[in-house]
Amino acid sequence: MLGERGLQVGLLVAAVAALIVMLGLFSVAFRVGCLVVMAGVVVISAPARAQRGGGWWVLLAGGVVASIAGAVIAQGAQTIGGLIAVIGGVLVVIAATIGLPLSLEE
Repeated sequence: MLGERGLQVGLLVAAVAALIVMLGLFSVAFRVGCLVVMAGVVVISAPARAQRGGGWWVLLAGGVVASIAGAVIAQGAQTIGGLIAVIGGVLVVIAATIGLPLSLEE
């Protein structure tokens, strides 16, 4: 099970990865790695959704799926794929903000 500190780090990493993908920073390979990291955060944070309500996690998962789908679609249609990827990235950042535990349980 992922602890509070692990959840904090994971959500922050997902938010930074989403920003990198949205802004098109670094190489394509690096951005693909960011998408993989975002997907990994969704998987490892799944148990925490029951403890902290499920809404933020559903938003996180949906954002990651949209980001990955947008990246795939952008290979053939850059405008619509980029738009979908940006929307997904925004959802990831919002979900990370909502789901981020502000204090650690003792």
